[in-house]
Amino acid sequence: MTHFIVTGCAGFIGSNLVDRLLADGHQVTGVDNFSTGQRRFLDGAVSHAGFRLQEIDLLDFDKLKSAFAGGEKVIHLAANADVRFGTDHPRKDLEQNTIATYNVLEAMRANDIKKIAFSSTGSVYGEATVIPTPEDGPFPVQTSLYGASKAAGEGLIAAYCEGFGFQSWIFRFVSILGERYTHGHVFDFYQKLKADPSRLPVLGNGKQRKSYLYVQDCIDAILLAMDKATDKVNIFNLGVDGYCEVNDSIGWICDKMGVKPQLDYSGGDRGWIGDNPFIFLETKRIQSLGWKPKFGIRDGVIKTVEYLQANEWVFGAR
Repeated sequence: MTHFIVTGCAGFIGSNLVDRLLADGHQVTGVDNFSTGQRRFLDGAVSHAGFRLQEIDLLDFDKLKSAFAGGEKVIHLAANADVRFGTDHPRKDLEQNTIATYNVLEAMRANDIKKIAFSSTGSVYGEATVIPTPEDGPFPVQTSLYGASKAAGEGLIAAYCEGFGFQSWIFRFVSILGERYTHGHVFDFYQKLKADPSRLPVLGNGKQRKSYLYVQDCIDAILLAMDKATDKVNIFNLGVDGYCEVNDSIGWICDKMGVKPQLDYSGGDRGWIGDNPFIFLETKRIQSLGWKPKFGIRDGVIKTVEYLQANEWVFGAR
């Protein structure tokens, strides 16, 4: 049994991870300030003897340091994931992603915790020149404040591994889909189609090519890598062997909802500043450890729509 600290424990990925860790017999301290996380996602965890909830903002270092007491491994998922509106509030990415990661590392150091897994993003590749994009591909000019803040977090973690003897597992995700999903294109399209099933506004031209990964496959990969990868700094892309157009995803969503809207495109090959029109990550490195996703992109989209249909309370909560 290991004592895990999970930041962002009430979020989409975090709450699913907490449930998995508890089911596997581990002890979990969950940290969340509930700025976007949902208390209902922790209904099962809070009744579990192995779970302790710490309602703390990662920018409050003194409380964070106390909350980390007794931990053995940290999985740092808490972040501002608002890529699209990053230019509206540039300080938010700095504080909630970069400075918060620094505070996590210092809280670990104060408690002699040496192992950290970090949720980075495929956005650190900007508009990649190599497709599919490998972990050691050319590192680009950053195109979003979110990507820049995550790249900075990666750099801090690697420096702590070198300077303080930490070990890290850095995961560059494609977009994640599945149960408890509350942010992203399926959420937005579903909400718009419920409001008006006859018309769907679409940013860009619908031909943007994106890759997605089902949340339980993502968690499988994280836990496998933490168990098997032994380098000082371990970097893994997480995604599937393929991608879809936004138009494909719209078709799957509409079929599942039983609607046939008119599609109104805003035009251009991207939806917003920093939107990468083609994301496809090479995943040979994580697959070499024996991981393979159980679900494809279409499966993930459909599972997400089914979750939203059964849990429309999430729209009011957000």
